[in-house]
Amino acid sequence: MRTSPNRLIATIFGAVYLLVGVVGFFVTSGIGFFATEGANLIIFAVNPLHNIIHLAIGAALLYSGINSTALSKTVNTTVGAVYLLVGILGLFLVGSALNIIALNGADNVLHLASAVVLLGIGLSQDKVRATTARAHV
Repeated sequence: MRTSPNRLIATIFGAVYLLVGVVGFFVTSGIGFFATEGANLIIFAVNPLHNIIHLAIGAALLYSGINSTALSKTVNTTVGAVYLLVGILGLFLVGSALNIIALNGADNVLHLASAVVLLGIGLSQDKVRATTARAHV
């Protein structure tokens, strides 16, 4: 993992998003599953659906970070692309009835920042250990 930025970032982001997903359930007691106005977790709005999404993304990132560089690159790129889309769409969803994951401005900034980091790392080239093939004589 020390030689792979993809595995490192996937593991760190995965652990953080899992933690946010779990902690989010402590603040969303009494909030509707698809509530357009969520409870605040620090400055971020969350509802139960948003928490489940954080858990799923966190689990995928953490699993890939622990598993392999190739999987980490794929998951980082995929999650980064999804977060880019959510960050852009979120700009139009805040305050609307379609905001079923209770996004707010801080969420949009976080999703866009996560997208930049995950896409930047996922699309970059990882260090690969040089292996030498021994010729059998």
